[in-house]
Amino acid sequence: MSEKFQAVVIGGGPGGYVCAIRLAQLGLKTACIESRGSLGGTCLNVGCIPSKSLLNLSEEFHKVKNLSNKGIEVGEVKLNLPKMMKSKEKAVTILTKGVEFLLKKNKVTYYRGTGSFKSKKEILIKDKNNKETIIQTEKVIIATGSVPVSLPNIEIDEKLIVSSTGALNLEKVPKKMVVVGGGYIGLEMGSVWSRLGSEVHVVEFLDHITPGMDKEISKEFMKILNKQGINFHLQHKVENVTKSNSGVIVSTSNKEGNKINFECEVVLISVGRKPNTDGLNLEKIGIELDNKKRIKTNESFKTNLDDIYAIGDVIAGPMLAHKAEDEGMAVAENIAGQSGHVNYNTIPGVIYTTPEVASIGKTEEQLKEKNIKYKIGKFSFMANSRAKAIDEAEGFVKILADEKTDKVLGAHLIGPHAGELIAEIGIAMEFGASSEDIARTCHAHPTFSEAVKEAALSVDKRAIHS
Repeated sequence: MSEKFQAVVIGGGPGGYVCAIRLAQLGLKTACIESRGSLGGTCLNVGCIPSKSLLNLSEEFHKVKNLSNKGIEVGEVKLNLPKMMKSKEKAVTILTKGVEFLLKKNKVTYYRGTGSFKSKKEILIKDKNNKETIIQTEKVIIATGSVPVSLPNIEIDEKLIVSSTGALNLEKVPKKMVVVGGGYIGLEMGSVWSRLGSEVHVVEFLDHITPGMDKEISKEFMKILNKQGINFHLQHKVENVTKSNSGVIVSTSNKEGNKINFECEVVLISVGRKPNTDGLNLEKIGIELDNKKRIKTNESFKTNLDDIYAIGDVIAGPMLAHKAEDEGMAVAENIAGQSGHVNYNTIPGVIYTTPEVASIGKTEEQLKEKNIKYKIGKFSFMANSRAKAIDEAEGFVKILADEKTDKVLGAHLIGPHAGELIAEIGIAMEFGASSEDIARTCHAHPTFSEAVKEAALSVDKRAIHS
C-alpha cells in the first residue's frame, strides 16, 4: 500500500520547505519531494547563498588589496580561487544540511527524487536510480521554482557559455568576461569576477540597467559600477554567441544597426528565468497555465483544480526566495483553515553588490503612470557620519510619500547595508506609516539608519544634515 499524506509539497526550495514545515506545525501529515539531492532549491544551492558568499569573499579580497590607502600595510595579496570556492561550498553544505534537519525536527517526510502527478491525488516519485514510489495525498502544493533561460540558438555549456550556475563555479578568473543582461544576477556575478581581476563588459538590450527599478537609482548604480571598472554597452542586441580558438565571440548590433563583436574567455547569459514545470504532468491532470507558462492561481494560491496549489517562481510575481517563503507560509495557513496572506506591495528587492541596492513599494515611474501625487525625500550617505567614518559614503536614500496623507508609498536605497536598512521601511509600510512616523522615531548615532530618518525628514523639506 502506498503511504498516505494530508499534504505533499513538490519542491524543497525556500517556498517548498517553509511550506512543508508550516503545514507540519499546523498538524498535517506532510511530505516534501526534492529532485536536486539536497534541499534549499536554487537559492541555497546555486543562487542566493553561494553568490552572497562569493560577493563577500571577493569584496574582502578587494578591500585587503587596498588597505594601504587607509594606513594598513600588508604583504603581497594573492588569490587562492580553489580555496575561495571551498569556503563557498562549505556555507552551502551547512545550510542545506540545516534545512534537512529542520524537516526531520518537524516530522516532515523527505523524499529524494523527481515528483510528478500520476493523478490528482497520487504523486509518482522517481529517484536517481529510477526506482519509483507512489504516495497518496489530500492536498498538493507545487513549489518547483525556476530555471535560467537562454537566448534563441545559444546553448549554455556551463564552461565557456554559462548561466549563473556556471558563473559560481569557474575554475579560473577569466581575463575578459561578457555579461549578457543588466539585471540583478548578472550585475552581482559581474561584480564578483571584476573584483577578482576580470575585465567585465555588460551588454544590455534596454537603455538602462536593472529593469523595473527606480530610474534615478538605476542611473546612480550604473555610474558607481562603471567607476569600479565594469563596462556597460546599452541598447545592444545580442545576435549570436560562438566559440572560437581563444574563447567566445559575442556578436551584437547597437541601436544604429552597427555590428559590434566582443571577444572574451567566458560569457554569462543572464536574461531571466522561467517556471520549472516540465515533467510534472500538469497537462495530464488539467492544470491551467498563463501565457508565460506560469501556473494560474487565485488569491489563496489555489489552481483551477480543488486541493492543488502553487507558490513561488512557478506563479506570477517577482522570482524572489523571500516572496516564495511568505507564500509558503500563507498557503499552509489557508489549507489549515487560517487566513494566510501576502502583501505584495511590501516585498523588498535587494542587489548585493558594493554598494548594495534595495527597493520596496512603488517607483517614481509607477506613481506617475497611476497619476498618484507624491512627495520625495532624499538623503545622501555623503552626509551620514557612519558612512563617512568608514569611507563607504556612495549612494543615497529616497523615500516616496503620498502628497496628501504622507503615507510611505515606496523607498529606494543605494549605499552601505541597504539590504538591511530596507527592512525598517518595510515594517513602516506594513503598519501604514507616514514619513513623519519614521522621521519622529529615534535612530541611534552614528548609524547608517540615520540616513533613512533624514530622508523621511527631507520629505517635508526639514532634513538637518543636508
